[in-house]
Amino acid sequence: MSSPVSVGIFDSGVGGLSILREVRRALPSLNVIYFADSRYAPYGDRTVEQISQRATSASDFLVQRGASALVVACNTATEVAVDTVRARHSIPVVGLEPAVKPAVAHSRTSVIGVLATSQTLASAKYSKLIATHASSARVLSQACPGLVECVEAGDLTSDATRARVAGYVKPLVDQGADTLVLGCTHYPFLLDAIVAAAGPGITILESAGAVARQLRQRLAAAGIAVPDSGEGSEEFWTTGDPHHVGEVMSQLLGRAVALRSVPDPWSSLTTTVSRDDSAR
Repeated sequence: MSSPVSVGIFDSGVGGLSILREVRRALPSLNVIYFADSRYAPYGDRTVEQISQRATSASDFLVQRGASALVVACNTATEVAVDTVRARHSIPVVGLEPAVKPAVAHSRTSVIGVLATSQTLASAKYSKLIATHASSARVLSQACPGLVECVEAGDLTSDATRARVAGYVKPLVDQGADTLVLGCTHYPFLLDAIVAAAGPGITILESAGAVARQLRQRLAAAGIAVPDSGEGSEEFWTTGDPHHVGEVMSQLLGRAVALRSVPDPWSSLTTTVSRDDSAR
């Protein structure tokens, strides 16, 4: 049977679909409400204040739609705003962090590369993550401007995209990194280009599986039961152009996606919905 439980997943755009795929595999009966904040992508180019405001609006909208738990399916939004979201909503909230700890454990050379947005790499949470789990390794942090935009455009395999990816990946491998961490949920959709640029013998890690497992644990800890069988429903929403974003979502998921436009005030950069209003 279908679950009465819904999880809200939000990202700056379509990248969080890499998290949705794993949530679907781990908890197929869970209802999913997905919020693609494509009008404001990439978050890595936004100010801290703007990212916090967008995370607030997205989480408020998803709770208003009936979400029993939230997944902040964006490393940048997690670094900047997950504490704000948790303080605002008294439901389980799962954030992301780059898979630095397993990368250090896996690396044979004790050199790992982290591909992420500039906001993620500049955050205090990222610095703490490195200090806590990577003191024994050399961590090469690589900002990757333009990769989110490639995925948002559905441009995964062009020569220009592959060249851009190679420009970020090859210097890490040349410096001895044998393990690469994908620190943005958009990047798994560029996996073919990343593998080609990295060459043989390089391990590539991302966080989607860990997020799905954490969501299961957080739901159980909150006493929220999810049936073991059945197929949950899906809703897809965007603040961007629904025609374009819908086409890209369908491309990334390999199936047709019915997409709706997020209404005002949740689509506005300057308006924050009060918690009381969002619950109605």
